[in-house]
Amino acid sequence: MNSRALFLPLILLVSRRTAADSAEEITWTYSGLVGQSDWSQYFPECGGSSQSPVDVTTTQTKYDPSLVPVTPLGYSQHGNQPFTLHNNGHTVVIELPDWMGLQGLRWLFTAVQLHLHWGNGGPGHGGSEHTINGRSADAELHVVHYNSELYPNMSAAMTQRDGLAVLGILIETGEETNPAFNNIINYMSRVRHADQKTFIPAFDVQSLLPKSLGRYYRYNGSLTTPPCYQSVVWTVFHERVQISKEQLLKMETILYSSKAGDSHRMLLQDNYRATQPLNHRVVFASFSAESGQELSSGEVTAIVIGVMCGCVGLAVIVRFIVKTIRFFKLLHRETVVVNSSSSSWDVLHNNRPAPMPRVKDQEKSNNKKQDFALSTTSEAERKDPSASPRTEP
Repeated sequence: MNSRALFLPLILLVSRRTAADSAEEITWTYSGLVGQSDWSQYFPECGGSSQSPVDVTTTQTKYDPSLVPVTPLGYSQHGNQPFTLHNNGHTVVIELPDWMGLQGLRWLFTAVQLHLHWGNGGPGHGGSEHTINGRSADAELHVVHYNSELYPNMSAAMTQRDGLAVLGILIETGEETNPAFNNIINYMSRVRHADQKTFIPAFDVQSLLPKSLGRYYRYNGSLTTPPCYQSVVWTVFHERVQISKEQLLKMETILYSSKAGDSHRMLLQDNYRATQPLNHRVVFASFSAESGQELSSGEVTAIVIGVMCGCVGLAVIVRFIVKTIRFFKLLHRETVVVNSSSSSWDVLHNNRPAPMPRVKDQEKSNNKKQDFALSTTSEAERKDPSASPRTEP
């Protein structure tokens, strides 16, 4: 009886261990066999209520003034030791040294690794895991840390609710090349197949991050790949970083999810998980709606171009108005000059001497003067007869 009592728990323990080992050995994919829709059948936590990634609806976020800017520790102090670049069949991973960490959360977190997620259709076709207001970016960078204050290592921390902290950086494409991401992309050809590793020169990891580390969204979630442990404190930055279209194309087409010896090569593409329900979780924002209206570089460029076009249009309108005013002023001046000339002519015309009388009129005037003189003399003689001259006999 006692032997049976001891033997039964041993069988149960062995069966559980075997199930766990088999789950770890299951080869999962993003689509096809053991794809996203099947993950929860083999990895129960993938069907949990606090899964990641999520869609961040900015109008439904809650401002939390206690959220301080995150502070990377040692990100730029890469030293002389090279980094290890690894194609694990699901993404490309860079293992980070343990002197790198993260401050600004409740506990101190130590860096473990960083990796990327992307799509397959180039710019505008999606590729990021998190979305903002339903809009995805072209790719996404994750920097993973574990709680080194409470747990001795990543393995122990990843199963605990407060065990991990991951930074999520949304990536969009533009015209300019991002030199920081070339530190990864330029060496991806060395690990084209799954399970391949190589050493690459160390670089400043902080150069991969956005400039503004004080504006972000914070929520409790999970790993975005199996076993989907719900142990992650997520920090998704509001500001996006930019890479060129050529850099994105290399990222999407250079790696294989198949191994070097496999007969069929499979490109490593669309390695992002679909967004998961929030299930009443709250997404907190480190900035208020009034102060957080930051824009992406593409939006800023569009606004700048719009403002410039508006200024040019305004300048054209102002110039047209000025020309119109000058035209009417000139027209007014010409009218004044014409009116002034007409007035002067009228004045001069009125001041001209009267026309000389005709000859006949002059003769009539002289005759009138003579008649007047004769009449005057005759009248004087009638009044004084003695005054008339006598005629000598």
